[in-house]
Amino acid sequence: MKKISVSIGLALALVLPAGAIAKPHPDNADKRAAKTECKTLRGKTDVTREAFRTQFRSFAACVRQTAVEEAQEEQTAHTNAAKECKAERQADAPGFAATYGTGPKGRNAFGKCVSQKAKAKEHAADEQDAEDAAEFKNAAKECDAERTADAAAFADKYGTNENNRNAFGKCVSSKSSDDETETETS
Repeated sequence: MKKISVSIGLALALVLPAGAIAKPHPDNADKRAAKTECKTLRGKTDVTREAFRTQFRSFAACVRQTAVEEAQEEQTAHTNAAKECKAERQADAPGFAATYGTGPKGRNAFGKCVSQKAKAKEHAADEQDAEDAAEFKNAAKECDAERTADAAAFADKYGTNENNRNAFGKCVSSKSSDDETETETS
């Protein structure tokens, strides 16, 4: 009986860390943020909606993918904030408690520090998402103008399948990724 209990305990010890490493599950706040981001990405014009459909196929697919990304951003922000606060606390413990602590002895300083830094990191990630959405919509508009000017040349230039029907999506993808690489190198 004792061997069975020990073996079950060991099996659980091996299974639990694997579950802890798995993808984060989005909560309702992540889903709401994902809906807002997808609405922004989709835009209001026919061109931006066409580009949105080429990338995500449906609004629900966008929400699912973006909600997971939001949860991952939240988890990463919290983890990085905790590391930064730990390093800051080790460098100057009394100053750390005075800066972040709110009680008489500043014992809640670590939690307050992590909360402030995580919120700032999440806000920065949300701003980057908004910039990416604007670049995506601008790329869609550029591609539409190029397609309107000469549809046959546009299809030949960007199309990759046998009938070049994927030209618009390939154009938007290439132009939005070009914009990202330009901002990264600047």
